[in-house]
Amino acid sequence: MGQFLKGAWPLLLGMLLLMVGNGMHGTLLGIRGEAAGFSTFEMSMVMSAYFVGFLGGSRITPELIRRVGHVRVFAAMASMISAVLILYPTLEHPVAWIAGRTLMGLCFSGVYVTAESWLNNAATNDTRGKALSIYMMVQMFGIVAAQGMLTIPDATGFLLFVIPSVLVSISFAPILLSVSPTPAFDTTKPMSLKELFHNSPLGVVGMFLLGGVFSAQFGMSAVFATRAGLSLSELSLFVAAFYIGATVFQYPLGWMSDRMDRRVLIMFVAAIGASGAMLGFFAGDNYLMLLVSALFIGGFSNPLYSMLIAHANDFLEYEDMAAASGGLVFVNGVGAIAGPMITGWMMDVIGPSGYFIYLVIPLAALGLYAGYRTTRRPAASVEDTGSYTAVMPTASVVAVEVAQEVAIETAMEEEQEAAAG
Repeated sequence: MGQFLKGAWPLLLGMLLLMVGNGMHGTLLGIRGEAAGFSTFEMSMVMSAYFVGFLGGSRITPELIRRVGHVRVFAAMASMISAVLILYPTLEHPVAWIAGRTLMGLCFSGVYVTAESWLNNAATNDTRGKALSIYMMVQMFGIVAAQGMLTIPDATGFLLFVIPSVLVSISFAPILLSVSPTPAFDTTKPMSLKELFHNSPLGVVGMFLLGGVFSAQFGMSAVFATRAGLSLSELSLFVAAFYIGATVFQYPLGWMSDRMDRRVLIMFVAAIGASGAMLGFFAGDNYLMLLVSALFIGGFSNPLYSMLIAHANDFLEYEDMAAASGGLVFVNGVGAIAGPMITGWMMDVIGPSGYFIYLVIPLAALGLYAGYRTTRRPAASVEDTGSYTAVMPTASVVAVEVAQEVAIETAMEEEQEAAAG
């Protein structure tokens, strides 16, 4: 593991700086959009545009990497991200911000694909699972740290756009100066959605619904907070609470996932997430209740991403797991595009509390559908299921494929140990 960290620290440092930039810009746009007089619908379109670009980037980046290599793709994408961050405050118009967010989504998708394939190459079979966990922790820490930086004065000036732009600009310096070898790149041909749905209906439906939940958290939480009249410090802590919850609950829920029928756990976890959203709806001006609501929504919705991947694996052959990952990530991305637009419409109709009502609907639907699926076929034997591997919803197909490989290797090791015992 020490050898891995020695070779991968430039990449991890670069990703940390990039995630701080990404976390700051998403929340900051929600604040500045309110100051600029953007309507809730306009802000929902701006936030949805990121996921349109993200979905497109996941398709474009592999070919770019094959043509010019990892280093050039990473540097080019990060440079464009830095440029767009500087342009936001100079072009305060919804159309310009939609274009900027689309480009940001495309570039961040490209950065994730590049970084995760590089990370996978740097790890060995023995360290791959730990490497993925460290990478996810770095991402989460970067997003949470970004919210704290938003309390720096000058929310209506240029400084808070300059800071993430500078961080992104220097993020690829450690990587460009590193002597680590760049990897060959290859991805698995994805499984058709029809075949994937046949093997795991809950996996497909769940990932679609969860895409809408995550994009509302990532894209619209700051918009809600500004509409609800929270101060800048209150807003930053509210947004951070989603990711703190995800960090706290990820591994306990993963441990449970490997020891019971995943469909039952998915049903209860989604129900708790929906209950957390209902708490936010009834919170009114009670800020503490809003924080608890965000903690539970983030804590119980983000681990569902990894659970649904693990559940889909339970009904797939080992050789099909990596192929299924592309379809699952694609379905999640489609759901993510719709999330902010529906959230914005509900906030226009109901008011700021429409944000929480929206979150209740897909989480409750996921819980109900998971309960329904328990009646359609027997549960997979706990001894025959793959291992849960934590993956963030921001992960590209590459990271999901790595998680699949780790799950396969862990399951095979457990089978060998059981046979030997």
